[in-house]
Amino acid sequence: MSTTKSIETILDRMMEMVSSSKEEIFEIGEQSRTEYEELKKELSTIQQDVIHLIDEQDQAEIRSRFARNRLAEVSKHFANYTDQEVKEAYEQAKDYQVRLAVLQSEEKQLRERRTQVERRLMKLGETVERAEQLINQINAVLQYLNGDLQSVSDMIQDAEQMQQFGVQIIHAQEEERKKLSREIHDGPAQMMANVMLRSELVEKVLDQEGPERARVEIRDLRRMVTESLSEVRRIIYDLRPMTLDDLGLVPTVAKFIDNVNDYQEQTEVNFRNLGSKERIPAHMEVAMFRFIQEAVQNAVKHAKANTISVKMEIKKTSVVAIVKDDGRGFDPVTKKENSFGLVGMKERVKLLDGDLTIDTKPGKGTLIMLQVPLPQDS
Repeated sequence: MSTTKSIETILDRMMEMVSSSKEEIFEIGEQSRTEYEELKKELSTIQQDVIHLIDEQDQAEIRSRFARNRLAEVSKHFANYTDQEVKEAYEQAKDYQVRLAVLQSEEKQLRERRTQVERRLMKLGETVERAEQLINQINAVLQYLNGDLQSVSDMIQDAEQMQQFGVQIIHAQEEERKKLSREIHDGPAQMMANVMLRSELVEKVLDQEGPERARVEIRDLRRMVTESLSEVRRIIYDLRPMTLDDLGLVPTVAKFIDNVNDYQEQTEVNFRNLGSKERIPAHMEVAMFRFIQEAVQNAVKHAKANTISVKMEIKKTSVVAIVKDDGRGFDPVTKKENSFGLVGMKERVKLLDGDLTIDTKPGKGTLIMLQVPLPQDS
């Protein structure tokens, strides 16, 4: 009974943690939405200023043309005018030309600023949309914690061995949620805070140092937003890809590999499906996808691999997944047993009654193979 209560406490703690992460993402979305509205107002002001400048240019052009005609007349009949009149005609024509050039320069700067604001609006709109999608994903996680994991807690009440096994599963889930919380805090949350600060800096730089320096700051700002969106997309996949429920394991793995190639330019990931694309039990699809995801991410982040090969085959009696990389490799004997990536893989292997093989040496890359039996009809 005490074990069950401990599990319930852990579940409550996990739900509080995920709920807190949800609030943080909501704040990011609200901050982005606020800046979006402010930029819309700025864009409207810029558009009005441009119209006003165009009107001023039209008037200045008329005055300039009149002054040039006057100067031409004075120059043609030079003897009929005093030196003072000639000087005034020349200076007036010059002043109008300078005024017209200044107005044209101001209009050009406003148009460039308008383009910059429009681009920032587009990026912020995408950020708000992604934040809303991530909140929906976290809501799904909360439902999962309230449902499936609670049923696990109920099932293990009558067997101490099953209780211990369930605790291991829940601890693994808790570590994943902690990892997610840290990634959100250290990734998109920090990046969006920096975006807010840099956006204010751009305006100051534009006023104080001119458009060229401001463009440099805007390029940095664009890079920061791109990195933030990349982190949000990756976190959404870490939660649960929607294609896993809709399309199945093979298309989801293929999409995951495409995303890795899009956002990890230093690493090339290849994927081959050697078997059929038929559906397998849902819990096995989730476990197999997580195995491949963990193995690929380890190869990218820790092994620093240049090339990663992923192969999968769905047979009548089993499913086989192989992930091979040309990265740093490691010594399986001295590798820490509490390495979260390996622990997660081993836990999934236990759940599926599968076989896990790891072949690696320092400097020789790594090959990881998982073979899982499929349930057979009696």
